[in-house]
Order: sequence, then C-alpha cells, then structure tokens
Amino acid sequence: MSLLTPDPGLLFWMLIAFGAVFFVLAKFGFPIIVKMVEERKAYIDQSLEAAKEANEHLKGIREEGEQILSEVRDERAQILKEANEIRTKIVNSAKEQAHVEAGKIMDDALKNIEKEKALAVHDIRNQVAALAIDIAEKILRKNLENKSAQQELVDRLIAESQLN
Repeated sequence: MSLLTPDPGLLFWMLIAFGAVFFVLAKFGFPIIVKMVEERKAYIDQSLEAAKEANEHLKGIREEGEQILSEVRDERAQILKEANEIRTKIVNSAKEQAHVEAGKIMDDALKNIEKEKALAVHDIRNQVAALAIDIAEKILRKNLENKSAQQELVDRLIAESQLN
C-alpha cells in the first residue's frame, strides 16, 4: 500500500460516506444555508435601500433647511430694512419736534425778554420821572424861596394856560 494511491475499497466507502454527507447536507443543510444567505442578502438589500432613502430624505431635509435659511435671511434683511426706515422716521420726527420745541422756546424766551425789557424801561422811566420830580421840587423850592419869584411863576403859568 502506498500513501498516494488509496485502496479501492477505502475509496468506495469514502465516496459513499461523502455522498451520504452531501445528500444530508443537500437535503437539510444547503437549503437552510441558502435561505440564511438569501435572508442576509435581502436584509443587506433592504438596508441599502433604507440607506438610499435616508440619504435622499437627508438631501431633501438639507435642501429644505437651506431654503428655510434663505427665507429667514431674506426675512431678516426685510426686517432690518423696515427697522432702519422706522428708525430714520423716528429720528427725523424727533429732529422736527426738537426744532419746533426749540422755536417755541426761542419765541417764549424772546417774549419774556421783550416783557422784561418793557418792564425795565417802564421802571427806569418811573425812576427817572421820580428823580426829575425830586430835582424839580428841590430847584423850585430854592427858586421860590422869596415871594416875588413865586408870584412871577404863578403869573407865567396862568399866561401859558390861557394860550392853550
């Protein structure tokens, strides 16, 4: 017997054992293995399909997010524009009100100044008149100390009143 050439009886029983194992495997093992491989393949295909759908859904969500961001940016720009317009209107309105108020204050101040000026002029006139009367009284007293000067003044005043 040689190691490389098997005995025909051994070869026969090996073939029968192999055939029996192959038959049992073909009958019971291979269908289960094939079924498991097909289930695994179906699971992998389903997972790939789900991944594709998720990827497409994610792409749609990204596009929707970009669209929303774009809308938000446009809305923000519009709001900022409106806010700037409102701010400009408010500032201009405040400036106009300030000018009107300043004009009113200036007019009131000028009126007060004129009133104070008139009162001051009136007061000065009154003081000057009182001073003039005091001075005239002192001069008349001095000039009218003698009787003849008094008589002459009375005659002159009567003559002037008759002319008028």
